[in-house]
Amino acid sequence: MQHWELLCPGGLSFVCDDGLFQPSTDSFLLGSFPRLKPGLRVCDLGSGTGLLGLADRLIFRRGDLRKIRGLLPAGGFDLVVCNPPYYPAGSGRLPETEALRAARSETGCTLEDICTAAAWLLRWGGSFCLVHKPERLADLCCALRARGLEPKRLRLVCRRAGDAPSLLLLEARRGGRPGLDIAAPLCLEDGTGRPTAELDNAYFRTKETNA
Repeated sequence: MQHWELLCPGGLSFVCDDGLFQPSTDSFLLGSFPRLKPGLRVCDLGSGTGLLGLADRLIFRRGDLRKIRGLLPAGGFDLVVCNPPYYPAGSGRLPETEALRAARSETGCTLEDICTAAAWLLRWGGSFCLVHKPERLADLCCALRARGLEPKRLRLVCRRAGDAPSLLLLEARRGGRPGLDIAAPLCLEDGTGRPTAELDNAYFRTKETNA
């Protein structure tokens, strides 16, 4: 079993079976990317370990997201988040276990399947936030737009300033107007190799203070 003691200030710990795909930096960055406010109805689509579901009130639903219409109501959520498989089926070396293969490669569902499910779940004007690989950006934008989800906010993630990006964070809006806001890159390390403040915040390493 994998343990993270003190995942959040106050002593919250997270335990994950070794046979599952372990949460990594991408999961934590995705968790910190959406613009949240009280009362939002949020769906973590294909939640895997459930890391992004660390919230007050949870309802878990197990099923095939390709059959989303039989699982959850249309337009029932304000925000959908997803950390999907990054690689098309048949590309690269696959992990040994089925769970790890499903987490890494589009063997169980495609990018198009995920975007279709998100479009079904979101209310008009709702947001879909996901993390992905930069080389899939064109595929991602095409799949989103074909389903009425307009890319609205993009942030590339790099190890250090000046490095090529290794991840992207993207927000799309159901029924949104064209116009993409591209933010400054999110750097994981400063010039000395120490984690940046943004990475510390994503990993809950800094405590919130009251203004």
